[in-house]
Amino acid sequence: MERPLLNRRLEPFGTTIFTEMSARALATGSINLGQGFPDTDGPASVAQRAMDAIAKGEGNQYTPLPGVPPLRHAVARHQQRFYGLGYDPDSEVLVTVGATEAIASAIFGLTEHGDEVIALEPFYDSYAATIAMAGATRVGVTLRAPDFRPDLDELASKVTDRTRLLLINTPHNPTGMVLTAAETQAIADLAIARDLLVVTDEVYEHLTYDVPHIPLAGLPGMRERTGTISSGGKAFGFTGWKVGWATATPQLITAVRTAKQFLSFVGSGPFQFAIADALDLPDEYYRELAADLKAKRDLLSDGLRDIGFTVYPSDGTYFVTTDITSLGERDGTEFCLGLPARAGVVAIPSAVFYDDKEAGRTQVRFAFCKRTEVLEQALSRLAVLKG
Repeated sequence: MERPLLNRRLEPFGTTIFTEMSARALATGSINLGQGFPDTDGPASVAQRAMDAIAKGEGNQYTPLPGVPPLRHAVARHQQRFYGLGYDPDSEVLVTVGATEAIASAIFGLTEHGDEVIALEPFYDSYAATIAMAGATRVGVTLRAPDFRPDLDELASKVTDRTRLLLINTPHNPTGMVLTAAETQAIADLAIARDLLVVTDEVYEHLTYDVPHIPLAGLPGMRERTGTISSGGKAFGFTGWKVGWATATPQLITAVRTAKQFLSFVGSGPFQFAIADALDLPDEYYRELAADLKAKRDLLSDGLRDIGFTVYPSDGTYFVTTDITSLGERDGTEFCLGLPARAGVVAIPSAVFYDDKEAGRTQVRFAFCKRTEVLEQALSRLAVLKG
């Protein structure tokens, strides 16, 4: 056949960098500081609840399309408990197969061919592919080192008559930037003034370090135009369960659900019951989680800085972004491809998250959501790079 088999909209994407680098880690016996998953499981009580659900036959067959009632009610309680946001669990909460499906469903359900979607780059990798599959146009606002703050004037200048929605990720993967109250308000003001929809990816909402996470939906005039997305994977250490959710007005949730029903229909049945229990864990759990990850962030950041990396601040997420120019390197992708053989460690080149490749060419992202001894061993291996 002369015609290419792959949909032309997907031609720029191919295999994700996470698949490639994780395979390289396995093949070389390297320590994987690339992909953002913990190397220990979450709370034993939550895991036991999943096993009990399977044994009791809870969720082993098709669950309701919106998600099981205990999880929808738990999500509503969570939004009220942490942010004072009231959502009806029956009409304003939708359970998805991870946050990735929620993002895809929102883009598919809310945009038309030719609509523009503005997002902060570097992008989480599914954003670009999802927008392309929807036939929409991706418009990036570049976050630049060293602090990766959004240029609010640039953001406003990118809005056109074709702009449909803002896709806002905070805490931001991969940079670790967390929007300030002033930045959040400015984005809300722009959305209201230009009558834009907003989709917020807040999966790292509980992983911030000495700075608060502020949901856009909580600002005046924003609840009716904002779809908020999160998941249980990052907060509870069960990334393979793929339990996510969206909260929004009934009209927005209906649009997202209409697309979601033709992607997976339902999924993660027994795990939904477990994540429902997890969301009700006491405040102490959330405080200890953030404190533990902050200590690991500091350990890795200090160690990388001592080796010679330029290390940028990270106020949230699992990640620290570094620059390799100070090591005499000029290309992050080449550096990361060679790192397993040189040092037995895997990292991710940040350029893969950018449309503006030059902005991220010398940046490399490391994940610190690993056991302390693993981080220490990785730093010991990386010491071979020291000048």
